[in-house]
Amino acid sequence: MRAARTLATFDHVELGDHVCWHTDPAAASPADVLAYVADGALYGDKIVVVGSAGAVSGLPLAVVPSASVILDAPRDGNPDSVLAAVRREARTAAREGYRSVRVLTERVPAAEPVETEELVAQELKLDEFASESNAIVVCAFRSSQWDGPTLEHMAGVHPHEMGMRAERPAFRMYSTGADIWSVDGVIDSECADAFNTAVRAAVRCSRKVSLRFDTLDMIDAAGMHALVDAARYLPDRRIVVEGANETVRLCWELAGYATAGLPVVMAA
Repeated sequence: MRAARTLATFDHVELGDHVCWHTDPAAASPADVLAYVADGALYGDKIVVVGSAGAVSGLPLAVVPSASVILDAPRDGNPDSVLAAVRREARTAAREGYRSVRVLTERVPAAEPVETEELVAQELKLDEFASESNAIVVCAFRSSQWDGPTLEHMAGVHPHEMGMRAERPAFRMYSTGADIWSVDGVIDSECADAFNTAVRAAVRCSRKVSLRFDTLDMIDAAGMHALVDAARYLPDRRIVVEGANETVRLCWELAGYATAGLPVVMAA
């Protein structure tokens, strides 16, 4: 079962991990990145490096092991095509007898502005891929290239995090099955917008989405409103919340959301 956690180093990555790695030119160590890539050969993983401009997180593509697969990701490229290529490599790796695929990609802002919801949707697709294929996916983000709010939105849809940060995201939303997303942490007024964006991105791809609240500590009125608003974002969408504790279910009822016709159902 996947669970949210913070990693100290690359040594702690495991199969099925989707890691948000916060880095910058001063902190990125080519030796650390190369060790992560080299460990793939030790454990029988196929290495897939997604990069542009000849390098990924300070690691020149020229020093990547020759057996690795290198996918070019120009800033104007289609991210869905890159994900499709990674999926093909995962299928090929399974046929070739590899344990899994070990992906390293540096997320770089597009040349043209992209809506935050679209960026979050891309990360959710990567997370589904990691969950269903048992792949390791490390997404590198240089804090100097991203604005704070966008980076917070992106971090919230990675179950795992590594690197220097003042504090972890208030919540994490990550894949635990087909159209099933676990929500961990706290959803309050400060992160309600990020939660709304994550749920909206999820319902874009499925008419029915299940949210698991088993490890959710708390959701306040702003968080509940964000959830209902996200469900109403597209017509004919339905969200089923499962695993909520007694306090969350009681607050949901007191807020008047336990009514027929609402696109969100809080299961007992």
